[in-house]
Amino acid sequence: MTDPTTPQAPQAGFRPAPHLRHWPARLPRELRVPRTTLWRLLETTAQRYGGQTGYLYLGQTWTWRRMHDDALAIAGWLRAQGVRRGDRVIVYLQNCPQFVQACFAVFRADAVVVPVNPMNRAEEFAHCVADSGARVAICAGDGLAVVQGAQALLGDSQRLGRVLVTTLADALPPGATIDPDLAPAPAVMQALATAPAHHDWPELATPWAQALAHPVLADAHEAEPGDLALLPYTSGTTGNPKGCMHSHASLMPNVIGSAQWSHVGAESVGLGVVPMFHITGMVYNVLSPAWTGHTVVLMPRWDRELAARLIARHRVSHWVCIPTMVIDLLGSPNAAGFDLSSLRYLSGGGAAMPQAVAERLREQYGLVFSEGYGLTETAAPSHGNPPERAKLQCLGMPIFGVDSRVVDPATLQEVPLGETGEIVTAGPMLFLGYWGHPDATEAAFFEVEGRRYFRTGDLGRCDEDGYFFIVDRLKRMINASGFKVWPSEVELLLFKCPGVQEACVIAARDAYRGETVKAVIVPRHDAVGRVGADDIVAWAREHMAAYKVPRIVEFVDALPKSGSGKVMWRLLQERELGAS
Repeated sequence: MTDPTTPQAPQAGFRPAPHLRHWPARLPRELRVPRTTLWRLLETTAQRYGGQTGYLYLGQTWTWRRMHDDALAIAGWLRAQGVRRGDRVIVYLQNCPQFVQACFAVFRADAVVVPVNPMNRAEEFAHCVADSGARVAICAGDGLAVVQGAQALLGDSQRLGRVLVTTLADALPPGATIDPDLAPAPAVMQALATAPAHHDWPELATPWAQALAHPVLADAHEAEPGDLALLPYTSGTTGNPKGCMHSHASLMPNVIGSAQWSHVGAESVGLGVVPMFHITGMVYNVLSPAWTGHTVVLMPRWDRELAARLIARHRVSHWVCIPTMVIDLLGSPNAAGFDLSSLRYLSGGGAAMPQAVAERLREQYGLVFSEGYGLTETAAPSHGNPPERAKLQCLGMPIFGVDSRVVDPATLQEVPLGETGEIVTAGPMLFLGYWGHPDATEAAFFEVEGRRYFRTGDLGRCDEDGYFFIVDRLKRMINASGFKVWPSEVELLLFKCPGVQEACVIAARDAYRGETVKAVIVPRHDAVGRVGADDIVAWAREHMAAYKVPRIVEFVDALPKSGSGKVMWRLLQERELGAS
Protein backbone atom coordinates (compact mmCIF):
# COMPACT_ATOMS: atom_id res chain seq x y z
CA MET A 1 0.00 0.00 0.00
CA THR A 2 1.23 3.53 -0.76
CA ASP A 3 2.84 5.22 2.23
CA PRO A 4 0.61 8.25 2.97
CA THR A 5 3.58 10.19 4.35
CA THR A 6 5.41 10.09 1.02
CA PRO A 7 4.45 12.88 -1.42
CA GLN A 8 3.29 11.48 -4.74
CA ALA A 9 4.62 12.87 -8.01
CA PRO A 10 2.18 13.28 -10.93
CA GLN A 11 1.90 10.08 -12.96
CA ALA A 12 2.98 9.85 -16.57
CA GLY A 13 0.21 11.19 -18.74
CA PHE A 14 -1.49 12.85 -15.74
CA ARG A 15 -1.25 16.63 -15.37
CA PRO A 16 -0.31 18.20 -12.00
CA ALA A 17 -3.30 18.22 -9.63
CA PRO A 18 -4.82 21.76 -9.81
CA HIS A 19 -6.55 21.59 -6.40
CA LEU A 20 -3.24 21.97 -4.58
CA ARG A 21 -3.24 25.66 -5.59
CA HIS A 22 -6.33 26.07 -3.40
CA TRP A 23 -5.39 23.73 -0.57
CA PRO A 24 -6.47 25.23 2.79
CA ALA A 25 -3.52 26.93 4.49
CA ARG A 26 -4.62 25.55 7.85
CA LEU A 27 -4.16 21.93 6.74
CA PRO A 28 -1.03 19.86 6.10
CA ARG A 29 -0.70 18.43 2.60
CA GLU A 30 0.10 14.96 3.95
CA LEU A 31 -0.76 13.06 7.12
CA ARG A 32 1.38 11.05 9.46
CA VAL A 33 -0.90 8.32 10.72
CA PRO A 34 -0.26 5.92 13.62
CA ARG A 35 1.21 2.62 12.50
CA THR A 36 -1.00 0.71 14.90
CA THR A 37 -4.30 -1.13 14.90
CA LEU A 38 -7.63 0.56 15.55
CA TRP A 39 -7.83 -1.05 18.99
CA ARG A 40 -4.87 1.04 20.14
CA LEU A 41 -6.92 4.21 19.50
CA LEU A 42 -9.51 3.27 22.11
CA GLU A 43 -6.87 1.95 24.48
CA THR A 44 -4.96 5.26 24.35
CA THR A 45 -8.04 7.47 24.59
CA ALA A 46 -9.27 5.54 27.64
CA GLN A 47 -5.94 6.36 29.29
CA ARG A 48 -5.97 10.02 28.26
CA TYR A 49 -9.66 10.86 28.71
CA GLY A 50 -11.00 7.95 30.75
CA GLY A 51 -13.48 10.01 32.78
CA GLN A 52 -14.68 12.11 29.87
CA THR A 53 -17.99 11.34 28.18
CA GLY A 54 -17.51 9.32 25.01
CA TYR A 55 -21.16 8.76 24.15
CA LEU A 56 -24.48 10.21 25.24
CA TYR A 57 -27.42 7.92 24.53
CA LEU A 58 -31.01 8.38 25.72
CA GLY A 59 -29.71 10.82 28.31
CA GLN A 60 -27.22 8.29 29.73
CA THR A 61 -23.46 8.88 29.88
CA TRP A 62 -20.86 6.38 28.68
CA THR A 63 -17.27 7.36 29.57
CA TRP A 64 -14.28 6.39 27.50
CA ARG A 65 -13.09 4.19 30.37
CA ARG A 66 -16.38 2.29 30.34
CA MET A 67 -16.26 1.95 26.55
CA HIS A 68 -12.78 0.43 26.84
CA ASP A 69 -13.43 -1.87 29.79
CA ASP A 70 -16.68 -3.28 28.40
CA ALA A 71 -15.05 -3.85 24.99
CA LEU A 72 -12.23 -5.73 26.70
CA ALA A 73 -14.73 -7.98 28.50
CA ILE A 74 -16.65 -8.66 25.26
CA ALA A 75 -13.33 -9.48 23.58
CA GLY A 76 -12.74 -12.10 26.27
CA TRP A 77 -16.16 -13.59 25.58
CA LEU A 78 -15.42 -13.68 21.84
CA ARG A 79 -12.16 -15.48 22.45
CA ALA A 80 -14.02 -18.03 24.60
CA GLN A 81 -16.34 -18.71 21.64
CA GLY A 82 -13.33 -19.67 19.54
CA VAL A 83 -12.89 -16.36 17.68
CA ARG A 84 -9.30 -16.09 16.49
CA ARG A 85 -7.17 -13.75 14.42
CA GLY A 86 -8.80 -13.00 11.06
CA ASP A 87 -12.20 -14.53 11.93
CA ARG A 88 -15.24 -12.52 10.90
CA VAL A 89 -17.84 -11.36 13.45
CA ILE A 90 -21.13 -9.80 12.38
CA VAL A 91 -22.33 -6.63 14.14
CA TYR A 92 -26.06 -6.25 13.47
CA LEU A 93 -27.16 -3.24 15.55
CA GLN A 94 -28.69 0.19 15.29
CA ASN A 95 -26.75 3.19 16.57
CA CYS A 96 -26.02 2.60 20.25
CA PRO A 97 -22.93 2.51 22.52
CA GLN A 98 -22.94 -1.29 22.34
CA PHE A 99 -22.25 -1.02 18.60
CA VAL A 100 -19.02 0.82 19.35
CA GLN A 101 -18.05 -1.60 22.10
CA ALA A 102 -18.78 -4.57 19.86
CA CYS A 103 -16.54 -3.24 17.08
CA PHE A 104 -13.60 -2.55 19.35
CA ALA A 105 -14.08 -5.90 21.10
CA VAL A 106 -13.73 -7.59 17.72
CA PHE A 107 -10.62 -5.53 16.95
CA ARG A 108 -9.14 -6.46 20.35
CA ALA A 109 -9.80 -10.14 19.60
CA ASP A 110 -7.71 -9.70 16.40
CA ALA A 111 -10.84 -10.41 14.33
CA VAL A 112 -12.79 -8.64 11.56
CA VAL A 113 -15.98 -6.57 11.97
CA VAL A 114 -18.74 -7.33 9.46
CA PRO A 115 -21.26 -4.48 9.91
CA VAL A 116 -24.72 -5.42 8.66
CA ASN A 117 -27.60 -3.03 8.05
CA PRO A 118 -30.11 -3.48 10.92
CA MET A 119 -32.89 -2.96 8.37
CA ASN A 120 -31.88 -6.13 6.52
CA ARG A 121 -34.28 -9.05 6.44
CA ALA A 122 -33.55 -12.75 6.73
CA GLU A 123 -32.49 -13.35 3.11
CA GLU A 124 -30.13 -10.37 3.11
CA PHE A 125 -28.69 -11.25 6.51
CA ALA A 126 -28.20 -14.89 5.48
CA HIS A 127 -26.14 -13.80 2.48
CA CYS A 128 -23.76 -11.81 4.69
CA VAL A 129 -23.36 -14.76 7.05
CA ALA A 130 -22.71 -17.29 4.31
CA ASP A 131 -20.47 -15.06 2.20
CA SER A 132 -18.30 -13.79 5.07
CA GLY A 133 -18.06 -17.16 6.78
CA ALA A 134 -18.89 -15.57 10.13
CA ARG A 135 -19.73 -17.94 12.97
CA VAL A 136 -20.53 -15.33 15.63
CA ALA A 137 -22.92 -12.38 15.47
CA ILE A 138 -23.78 -9.54 17.83
CA CYS A 139 -27.34 -8.26 17.53
CA ALA A 140 -30.16 -6.49 19.36
CA GLY A 141 -33.12 -8.31 20.84
CA ASP A 142 -35.41 -7.15 18.06
CA GLY A 143 -33.00 -8.67 15.52
CA LEU A 144 -33.21 -12.20 16.91
CA ALA A 145 -36.17 -13.08 14.70
CA VAL A 146 -34.19 -12.10 11.60
CA VAL A 147 -31.18 -14.10 12.79
CA GLN A 148 -33.36 -17.15 13.38
CA GLY A 149 -34.97 -16.72 9.96
CA ALA A 150 -31.54 -16.57 8.36
CA GLN A 151 -30.42 -19.68 10.21
CA ALA A 152 -33.31 -21.58 8.63
CA LEU A 153 -32.13 -20.53 5.17
CA LEU A 154 -28.50 -21.60 5.70
CA GLY A 155 -26.90 -25.00 5.46
CA ASP A 156 -25.44 -26.74 8.50
CA SER A 157 -21.90 -25.65 7.66
CA GLN A 158 -22.91 -22.01 7.14
CA ARG A 159 -24.97 -21.30 10.25
CA LEU A 160 -23.91 -19.09 13.14
CA GLY A 161 -22.65 -20.93 16.19
CA ARG A 162 -23.24 -18.21 18.76
CA VAL A 163 -25.15 -14.91 18.96
CA LEU A 164 -24.51 -12.21 21.56
CA VAL A 165 -27.71 -10.27 22.24
CA THR A 166 -28.06 -6.79 23.72
CA THR A 167 -31.30 -5.03 24.62
CA LEU A 168 -32.39 -1.53 25.57
CA ALA A 169 -32.03 -2.48 29.23
CA ASP A 170 -28.28 -2.89 28.71
CA ALA A 171 -28.07 0.82 27.83
CA LEU A 172 -29.87 1.98 30.98
CA PRO A 173 -28.98 1.68 34.65
CA PRO A 174 -31.52 -0.21 36.81
CA GLY A 175 -34.63 1.85 37.44
CA ALA A 176 -33.51 4.62 35.08
CA THR A 177 -36.13 6.81 33.45
CA ILE A 178 -35.59 8.52 30.13
CA ASP A 179 -36.15 12.24 29.84
CA PRO A 180 -38.94 12.52 27.23
CA ASP A 181 -37.16 15.55 25.81
CA LEU A 182 -34.13 13.39 24.98
CA ALA A 183 -35.99 10.27 23.83
CA PRO A 184 -36.88 9.30 20.27
CA ALA A 185 -40.49 9.15 19.14
CA PRO A 186 -42.61 6.58 21.07
CA ALA A 187 -42.74 4.24 18.07
CA VAL A 188 -38.93 4.15 17.91
CA MET A 189 -38.65 3.59 21.66
CA GLN A 190 -41.11 0.73 21.40
CA ALA A 191 -39.08 -0.81 18.56
CA LEU A 192 -35.88 -0.49 20.58
CA ALA A 193 -37.54 -2.24 23.51
CA THR A 194 -39.01 -5.03 21.38
CA ALA A 195 -37.34 -8.32 22.26
CA PRO A 196 -38.55 -11.79 23.18
CA ALA A 197 -38.30 -12.82 26.82
CA HIS A 198 -34.98 -14.49 27.70
CA HIS A 199 -36.64 -17.89 28.06
CA ASP A 200 -37.74 -17.60 24.41
CA TRP A 201 -34.22 -16.94 23.12
CA PRO A 202 -32.66 -19.69 21.02
CA GLU A 203 -29.99 -21.85 22.62
CA LEU A 204 -27.22 -20.17 20.64
CA ALA A 205 -27.99 -16.76 22.24
CA THR A 206 -25.99 -15.22 25.09
CA PRO A 207 -27.19 -12.11 27.01
CA TRP A 208 -24.96 -9.06 26.87
CA ALA A 209 -24.71 -8.84 30.66
CA GLN A 210 -23.43 -12.41 30.82
CA ALA A 211 -20.70 -11.61 28.31
CA LEU A 212 -19.70 -8.48 30.27
CA ALA A 213 -19.20 -10.66 33.33
CA HIS A 214 -16.65 -12.72 31.42
CA PRO A 215 -13.01 -12.33 32.51
CA VAL A 216 -11.33 -9.63 30.45
CA LEU A 217 -9.09 -10.78 27.65
CA ALA A 218 -5.55 -11.24 28.92
CA ASP A 219 -4.03 -12.58 25.69
CA ALA A 220 -1.71 -10.27 23.78
CA HIS A 221 -3.17 -8.18 20.97
CA GLU A 222 -1.48 -9.73 17.95
CA ALA A 223 -3.17 -8.01 14.99
CA GLU A 224 -1.00 -5.82 12.79
CA PRO A 225 -1.87 -2.69 10.77
CA GLY A 226 -2.01 -4.65 7.52
CA ASP A 227 -4.50 -7.18 8.88
CA LEU A 228 -8.10 -7.19 7.71
CA ALA A 229 -10.23 -5.14 10.13
CA LEU A 230 -13.55 -4.32 8.44
CA LEU A 231 -15.71 -6.10 5.87
CA PRO A 232 -18.68 -3.85 5.00
CA TYR A 233 -20.97 -5.07 2.25
CA THR A 234 -21.76 -3.03 -0.82
CA SER A 235 -23.63 -4.06 -3.93
CA GLY A 236 -22.13 -4.12 -7.38
CA THR A 237 -23.98 -3.76 -10.64
CA THR A 238 -24.72 -7.48 -10.78
CA GLY A 239 -25.44 -10.19 -8.26
CA ASN A 240 -25.46 -10.08 -4.49
CA PRO A 241 -23.63 -7.57 -2.25
CA LYS A 242 -19.86 -7.99 -1.99
CA GLY A 243 -17.64 -7.44 1.03
CA CYS A 244 -15.10 -4.61 0.79
CA MET A 245 -11.87 -5.58 2.51
CA HIS A 246 -10.39 -2.80 4.67
CA SER A 247 -7.33 -3.21 6.84
CA HIS A 248 -6.50 -1.20 9.95
CA ALA A 249 -4.01 0.66 7.75
CA SER A 250 -6.51 1.56 5.02
CA LEU A 251 -9.02 2.90 7.56
CA MET A 252 -6.56 4.90 9.63
CA PRO A 253 -5.92 7.77 7.13
CA ASN A 254 -9.58 8.79 7.04
CA VAL A 255 -9.96 8.29 10.79
CA ILE A 256 -7.17 10.80 11.36
CA GLY A 257 -7.90 12.94 8.31
CA SER A 258 -11.57 13.49 9.12
CA ALA A 259 -10.59 15.04 12.45
CA GLN A 260 -7.97 17.27 10.81
CA TRP A 261 -10.26 18.43 8.02
CA SER A 262 -13.12 19.41 10.35
CA HIS A 263 -11.13 20.72 13.35
CA VAL A 264 -12.34 18.07 15.80
CA GLY A 265 -10.68 17.86 19.21
CA ALA A 266 -11.43 16.32 22.58
CA GLU A 267 -13.61 19.34 23.37
CA SER A 268 -15.90 18.78 20.37
CA VAL A 269 -19.40 17.32 20.46
CA GLY A 270 -20.74 15.43 17.44
CA LEU A 271 -24.25 14.36 16.52
CA GLY A 272 -24.15 10.66 15.63
CA VAL A 273 -27.19 9.96 13.50
CA VAL A 274 -25.65 8.60 10.27
CA PRO A 275 -25.98 4.79 10.65
CA MET A 276 -22.88 3.19 12.10
CA PHE A 277 -23.13 0.12 9.86
CA HIS A 278 -22.53 2.49 6.93
CA ILE A 279 -18.93 3.40 6.19
CA THR A 280 -19.56 7.10 6.89
CA GLY A 281 -21.09 6.40 10.30
CA MET A 282 -18.33 3.89 11.01
CA VAL A 283 -15.58 6.44 10.37
CA TYR A 284 -17.18 9.53 11.92
CA ASN A 285 -19.18 8.01 14.82
CA VAL A 286 -17.15 4.92 15.79
CA LEU A 287 -13.50 5.14 14.77
CA SER A 288 -12.60 8.83 14.65
CA PRO A 289 -14.04 9.61 18.14
CA ALA A 290 -11.76 6.92 19.56
CA TRP A 291 -8.83 8.88 18.09
CA THR A 292 -9.83 12.36 19.29
CA GLY A 293 -11.68 11.50 22.50
CA HIS A 294 -14.58 13.82 21.68
CA THR A 295 -18.20 13.24 22.70
CA VAL A 296 -20.85 11.78 20.37
CA VAL A 297 -24.55 12.31 21.01
CA LEU A 298 -26.14 9.21 19.53
CA MET A 299 -29.50 8.93 17.79
CA PRO A 300 -30.80 5.45 16.92
CA ARG A 301 -32.86 6.83 14.03
CA TRP A 302 -33.46 10.18 12.36
CA ASP A 303 -36.02 12.43 14.05
CA ARG A 304 -35.81 16.12 13.16
CA GLU A 305 -37.44 17.45 16.33
CA LEU A 306 -35.22 15.28 18.54
CA ALA A 307 -32.13 16.26 16.53
CA ALA A 308 -32.86 19.95 17.12
CA ARG A 309 -33.35 19.38 20.86
CA LEU A 310 -30.13 17.37 21.16
CA ILE A 311 -28.08 19.96 19.25
CA ALA A 312 -29.33 22.71 21.56
CA ARG A 313 -29.18 20.73 24.83
CA HIS A 314 -25.68 19.29 24.34
CA ARG A 315 -24.22 22.18 22.33
CA VAL A 316 -23.34 19.98 19.39
CA SER A 317 -20.45 21.49 17.42
CA HIS A 318 -20.02 19.00 14.55
CA TRP A 319 -22.62 17.22 12.46
CA VAL A 320 -21.91 14.88 9.55
CA CYS A 321 -25.18 14.03 7.86
CA ILE A 322 -27.09 13.33 4.67
CA PRO A 323 -28.47 16.47 2.96
CA THR A 324 -32.03 15.14 3.16
CA MET A 325 -31.74 15.35 6.97
CA VAL A 326 -30.99 19.07 6.75
CA ILE A 327 -33.85 19.52 4.28
CA ASP A 328 -36.18 17.74 6.69
CA LEU A 329 -34.90 19.71 9.70
CA LEU A 330 -35.52 23.04 8.00
CA GLY A 331 -38.91 21.79 6.80
CA SER A 332 -40.16 21.52 10.38
CA PRO A 333 -42.90 23.98 11.36
CA ASN A 334 -40.75 24.67 14.44
CA ALA A 335 -37.56 25.44 12.47
CA ALA A 336 -37.63 29.14 13.26
CA GLY A 337 -37.20 28.32 16.94
CA PHE A 338 -34.38 25.81 16.57
CA ASP A 339 -31.16 26.80 18.32
CA LEU A 340 -28.30 25.69 16.07
CA SER A 341 -25.89 28.33 17.34
CA SER A 342 -23.43 25.75 18.69
CA LEU A 343 -22.78 24.16 15.28
CA ARG A 344 -19.35 24.99 13.86
CA TYR A 345 -19.01 22.35 11.16
CA LEU A 346 -21.76 20.85 9.01
CA SER A 347 -20.95 18.40 6.24
CA GLY A 348 -22.29 15.41 4.38
CA GLY A 349 -22.71 13.56 1.15
CA GLY A 350 -24.72 10.86 -0.55
CA ALA A 351 -26.95 13.38 -2.32
CA ALA A 352 -26.59 16.94 -3.59
CA MET A 353 -27.51 19.81 -1.29
CA PRO A 354 -30.10 22.04 -3.02
CA GLN A 355 -28.86 25.59 -3.49
CA ALA A 356 -31.92 27.13 -1.82
CA VAL A 357 -31.37 25.06 1.33
CA ALA A 358 -27.65 25.87 1.43
CA GLU A 359 -28.40 29.57 1.10
CA ARG A 360 -30.97 29.39 3.89
CA LEU A 361 -28.41 27.69 6.14
CA ARG A 362 -25.96 30.47 5.50
CA GLU A 363 -28.44 33.35 5.85
CA GLN A 364 -30.46 32.07 8.82
CA TYR A 365 -27.83 30.18 10.80
CA GLY A 366 -24.49 31.38 9.43
CA LEU A 367 -23.58 27.79 8.48
CA VAL A 368 -21.69 26.61 5.41
CA PHE A 369 -22.59 23.11 4.27
CA SER A 370 -19.44 21.32 3.12
CA GLU A 371 -20.33 18.57 0.68
CA GLY A 372 -18.08 15.57 0.36
CA TYR A 373 -17.76 12.40 -1.64
CA GLY A 374 -16.64 8.89 -0.93
CA LEU A 375 -17.54 5.23 -1.25
CA THR A 376 -17.36 2.13 0.88
CA GLU A 377 -14.32 1.21 -1.19
CA THR A 378 -12.58 4.47 -0.20
CA ALA A 379 -13.37 4.21 3.54
CA ALA A 380 -15.80 7.14 3.23
CA PRO A 381 -14.29 10.48 2.13
CA SER A 382 -11.98 10.75 -0.82
CA HIS A 383 -13.06 14.34 -1.57
CA GLY A 384 -14.29 17.24 0.50
CA ASN A 385 -15.19 20.91 0.29
CA PRO A 386 -13.14 23.07 2.68
CA PRO A 387 -15.64 25.34 4.48
CA GLU A 388 -13.54 28.40 3.69
CA ARG A 389 -13.90 27.77 -0.05
CA ALA A 390 -16.89 25.48 -0.56
CA LYS A 391 -18.74 25.10 -3.84
CA LEU A 392 -22.38 24.07 -4.05
CA GLN A 393 -23.44 20.71 -5.48
CA CYS A 394 -19.78 19.83 -5.75
CA LEU A 395 -17.86 16.80 -4.48
CA GLY A 396 -14.98 18.98 -3.39
CA MET A 397 -11.25 18.44 -3.84
CA PRO A 398 -9.22 15.28 -3.19
CA ILE A 399 -8.24 15.10 0.50
CA PHE A 400 -4.97 14.12 2.18
CA GLY A 401 -2.74 11.96 -0.01
CA VAL A 402 -5.53 11.31 -2.53
CA ASP A 403 -4.99 11.62 -6.27
CA SER A 404 -8.20 11.64 -8.32
CA ARG A 405 -8.58 11.99 -12.06
CA VAL A 406 -11.27 12.01 -14.72
CA VAL A 407 -10.52 9.50 -17.44
CA ASP A 408 -12.08 8.12 -20.58
CA PRO A 409 -13.88 4.94 -19.38
CA ALA A 410 -12.73 3.03 -22.47
CA THR A 411 -9.08 4.11 -22.75
CA LEU A 412 -8.43 5.16 -19.12
CA GLN A 413 -6.59 8.21 -20.45
CA GLU A 414 -7.11 11.48 -18.59
CA VAL A 415 -9.58 13.84 -20.30
CA PRO A 416 -9.16 17.64 -20.48
CA LEU A 417 -10.38 19.75 -17.55
CA GLY A 418 -14.11 20.37 -17.75
CA GLU A 419 -14.83 17.30 -19.86
CA THR A 420 -16.88 14.38 -18.59
CA GLY A 421 -15.37 10.98 -17.86
CA GLU A 422 -15.12 8.38 -15.12
CA ILE A 423 -13.76 9.48 -11.75
CA VAL A 424 -10.83 7.31 -10.64
CA THR A 425 -8.95 7.69 -7.39
CA ALA A 426 -5.77 6.53 -5.68
CA GLY A 427 -4.70 6.94 -2.10
CA PRO A 428 -3.89 5.29 1.21
CA MET A 429 -7.59 4.81 2.07
CA LEU A 430 -8.40 2.43 -0.79
CA PHE A 431 -9.82 -0.97 0.08
CA LEU A 432 -7.84 -4.12 -0.60
CA GLY A 433 -10.43 -5.72 -2.86
CA TYR A 434 -13.75 -7.56 -2.84
CA TRP A 435 -13.95 -10.54 -0.49
CA GLY A 436 -13.99 -13.76 -2.51
CA HIS A 437 -14.32 -11.94 -5.85
CA PRO A 438 -10.88 -11.69 -7.46
CA ASP A 439 -12.33 -10.98 -10.91
CA ALA A 440 -14.40 -8.05 -9.61
CA THR A 441 -11.35 -6.77 -7.76
CA GLU A 442 -9.20 -6.92 -10.86
CA ALA A 443 -11.85 -5.09 -12.90
CA ALA A 444 -12.12 -2.34 -10.28
CA PHE A 445 -8.45 -1.27 -10.43
CA PHE A 446 -5.82 -0.22 -12.93
CA GLU A 447 -2.26 0.99 -12.50
CA VAL A 448 -0.38 4.00 -13.77
CA GLU A 449 3.37 3.63 -13.21
CA GLY A 450 2.85 1.37 -10.23
CA ARG A 451 0.13 3.44 -8.55
CA ARG A 452 -3.22 1.71 -8.04
CA TYR A 453 -6.34 3.64 -9.12
CA PHE A 454 -9.88 2.61 -8.26
CA ARG A 455 -12.62 2.99 -10.86
CA THR A 456 -15.55 4.57 -8.99
CA GLY A 457 -18.06 4.01 -11.79
CA ASP A 458 -19.23 7.61 -11.35
CA LEU A 459 -19.17 9.99 -14.29
CA GLY A 460 -17.97 13.46 -13.44
CA ARG A 461 -15.81 16.38 -14.36
CA CYS A 462 -13.03 18.40 -12.77
CA ASP A 463 -12.96 22.19 -13.01
CA GLU A 464 -9.87 24.40 -13.34
CA ASP A 465 -9.63 24.72 -9.54
CA GLY A 466 -9.40 20.95 -9.10
CA TYR A 467 -12.91 20.55 -7.67
CA PHE A 468 -14.90 17.52 -8.80
CA PHE A 469 -18.55 17.37 -9.86
CA ILE A 470 -20.84 14.38 -10.43
CA VAL A 471 -22.47 14.35 -13.86
CA ASP A 472 -24.07 10.93 -14.05
CA ARG A 473 -23.44 7.32 -13.08
CA LEU A 474 -21.59 4.83 -15.19
CA LYS A 475 -22.89 2.08 -12.93
CA ARG A 476 -26.55 1.30 -12.60
CA MET A 477 -27.56 2.63 -9.20
CA ILE A 478 -30.46 4.45 -7.54
CA ASN A 479 -29.68 7.15 -4.97
CA ALA A 480 -32.67 7.43 -2.61
CA SER A 481 -31.99 10.10 0.04
CA GLY A 482 -28.35 9.08 0.09
CA PHE A 483 -29.10 5.35 0.36
CA LYS A 484 -27.60 3.51 -2.57
CA VAL A 485 -30.00 0.98 -4.05
CA TRP A 486 -28.65 -1.45 -6.61
CA PRO A 487 -31.45 -2.57 -8.96
CA SER A 488 -29.95 -6.00 -9.58
CA GLU A 489 -30.10 -6.84 -5.87
CA VAL A 490 -33.76 -5.77 -5.59
CA GLU A 491 -34.59 -7.71 -8.74
CA LEU A 492 -33.02 -10.87 -7.35
CA LEU A 493 -35.24 -10.59 -4.29
CA LEU A 494 -38.37 -9.75 -6.29
CA PHE A 495 -37.91 -12.89 -8.35
CA LYS A 496 -38.68 -14.80 -5.13
CA CYS A 497 -42.01 -13.02 -4.76
CA PRO A 498 -45.06 -15.18 -5.56
CA GLY A 499 -46.80 -13.79 -8.60
CA VAL A 500 -43.68 -12.25 -10.17
CA GLN A 501 -42.51 -13.72 -13.46
CA GLU A 502 -39.94 -11.04 -14.34
CA ALA A 503 -38.88 -7.77 -12.77
CA CYS A 504 -36.82 -4.79 -13.84
CA VAL A 505 -35.98 -2.12 -11.29
CA ILE A 506 -35.30 1.47 -12.33
CA ALA A 507 -35.13 4.93 -10.78
CA ALA A 508 -38.10 7.28 -10.64
CA ARG A 509 -37.88 10.94 -9.74
CA ASP A 510 -39.04 11.86 -6.25
CA ALA A 511 -39.50 15.40 -4.93
CA TYR A 512 -38.09 14.55 -1.49
CA ARG A 513 -35.80 11.52 -1.91
CA GLY A 514 -34.33 12.75 -5.20
CA GLU A 515 -34.81 9.29 -6.65
CA THR A 516 -36.97 6.40 -5.59
CA VAL A 517 -37.33 2.75 -6.55
CA LYS A 518 -39.71 1.67 -9.28
CA ALA A 519 -40.36 -1.96 -10.21
CA VAL A 520 -41.60 -2.87 -13.67
CA ILE A 521 -43.09 -6.33 -13.30
CA VAL A 522 -44.38 -9.06 -15.56
CA PRO A 523 -46.82 -11.07 -13.41
CA ARG A 524 -47.10 -14.82 -13.55
CA HIS A 525 -49.95 -15.97 -15.73
CA ASP A 526 -51.87 -17.35 -12.77
CA ALA A 527 -51.44 -14.07 -10.85
CA VAL A 528 -52.83 -11.70 -13.46
CA GLY A 529 -55.73 -9.81 -11.92
CA ARG A 530 -55.08 -11.31 -8.49
CA VAL A 531 -51.82 -9.61 -7.49
CA GLY A 532 -51.72 -5.83 -7.26
CA ALA A 533 -49.08 -3.22 -6.60
CA ASP A 534 -49.91 -3.16 -2.88
CA ASP A 535 -49.28 -6.91 -2.69
CA ILE A 536 -45.83 -6.53 -4.24
CA VAL A 537 -44.92 -3.67 -1.90
CA ALA A 538 -46.18 -5.55 1.16
CA TRP A 539 -44.12 -8.61 0.23
CA ALA A 540 -41.05 -6.47 -0.39
CA ARG A 541 -41.33 -4.83 3.04
CA GLU A 542 -41.06 -8.27 4.62
CA HIS A 543 -38.05 -9.38 2.59
CA MET A 544 -35.78 -6.36 2.10
CA ALA A 545 -34.60 -3.19 3.81
CA ALA A 546 -37.17 -0.40 3.75
CA TYR A 547 -35.15 1.94 1.53
CA LYS A 548 -34.94 -0.76 -1.17
CA VAL A 549 -38.70 -1.40 -1.27
CA PRO A 550 -40.29 -0.26 -4.56
CA ARG A 551 -42.43 2.83 -4.00
CA ILE A 552 -43.90 2.49 -7.48
CA VAL A 553 -44.98 -0.74 -9.19
CA GLU A 554 -45.95 -0.96 -12.84
CA PHE A 555 -47.31 -4.14 -14.44
CA VAL A 556 -46.50 -4.88 -18.07
CA ASP A 557 -47.11 -7.80 -20.42
CA ALA A 558 -43.43 -8.12 -21.31
CA LEU A 559 -40.06 -6.45 -20.69
CA PRO A 560 -38.12 -5.09 -23.67
CA LYS A 561 -35.19 -7.33 -24.52
CA SER A 562 -32.20 -7.22 -26.82
CA GLY A 563 -31.41 -9.77 -29.47
CA SER A 564 -29.32 -11.70 -26.94
CA GLY A 565 -32.24 -11.88 -24.53
CA LYS A 566 -30.99 -9.26 -22.08
CA VAL A 567 -33.55 -6.94 -20.50
CA MET A 568 -33.12 -3.43 -21.94
CA TRP A 569 -33.30 -1.62 -18.63
CA ARG A 570 -31.85 1.56 -20.11
CA LEU A 571 -34.84 1.84 -22.42
CA LEU A 572 -37.23 1.59 -19.47
CA GLN A 573 -35.14 4.09 -17.53
CA GLU A 574 -35.16 6.59 -20.37
CA ARG A 575 -38.91 6.23 -20.79
CA GLU A 576 -39.43 6.83 -17.06
CA LEU A 577 -37.26 9.92 -16.97
CA GLY A 578 -38.88 11.23 -20.14
CA ALA A 579 -42.36 10.71 -18.74
CA SER A 580 -41.49 12.48 -15.48
